[in-house]
Amino acid sequence: MNKGPGLFTDIGKNAKDLLTKDYSYDQKFSVSTFTDAGVALTSTAAKKGGISTGDVAAQYKYKDHVIDVKVDTESNISTTVTFHEIVPSTKAIATVKFPQYDSSKVEYLWRCNTSMNMHSTLTTAANLNQSPVVDFSVTLGTANFAFGVESTYETKLGSLTKYNAGISVKSADYDASAVLADKGDTLKGSYVHYLGLPKRSAGVIEIARRFSTNENTITAGGSYAIDDLTVVKARLNSNGKLGALLQHELKPKSLLTISSEIDTKALDKNPRFGLALAMKP
Repeated sequence: MNKGPGLFTDIGKNAKDLLTKDYSYDQKFSVSTFTDAGVALTSTAAKKGGISTGDVAAQYKYKDHVIDVKVDTESNISTTVTFHEIVPSTKAIATVKFPQYDSSKVEYLWRCNTSMNMHSTLTTAANLNQSPVVDFSVTLGTANFAFGVESTYETKLGSLTKYNAGISVKSADYDASAVLADKGDTLKGSYVHYLGLPKRSAGVIEIARRFSTNENTITAGGSYAIDDLTVVKARLNSNGKLGALLQHELKPKSLLTISSEIDTKALDKNPRFGLALAMKP
């Protein structure tokens, strides 16, 4: 299954992660523990815009099946059950939310060999309500090349409300992709170049074009591994937003992340700062 092209959402994901992952301008603290019964417990507290929030999550794994339960401070409960390989090369996911039942959904993923060298991935998801929104995606290719399409069909409207297409080319040194989204209104291209192995140091550039507004946005950034425990990242876009972060591994799987962002076109505005601490045994 690793020979396949992955999901449609994987197209451009490496560039997106380099430019957005771990950047946060809130205060967040999480602690994870593991019980003798094999249950992983995670408690998270966060402060955003002066508002404090928190949640508790539990995860239980049995063979290739996973059960996740999450409860937040507003008494919202989300339960997700993931089944792997009930049928060969498949994965099924069921998510039930309380009290927002309309947000509950089921998902299904199937991977198959279409030829000796080509593989395909099919996903579908639907909300569990009277007028479900159904998502489809199909990706065709190999581990190094992929072409895919995705769409959303709203049964209440009886029409497609989203259709996107994308292509990606990968190697050990680079990852290039292009996605046509927003019903053809947005074209986004990205290129990641890795600076050796492991891929902890890399440079990235992303160019987005919105045809309806004749607007272009260019974002450049990257990451650099100072040592085995410390990584720094930075990004700058054509709108003048400059962001940076430092992430340090205090001990295995326990991370301290410090983020900041300034508007270089409005230096009189206060910069934004964020702090995240994730502790694991």
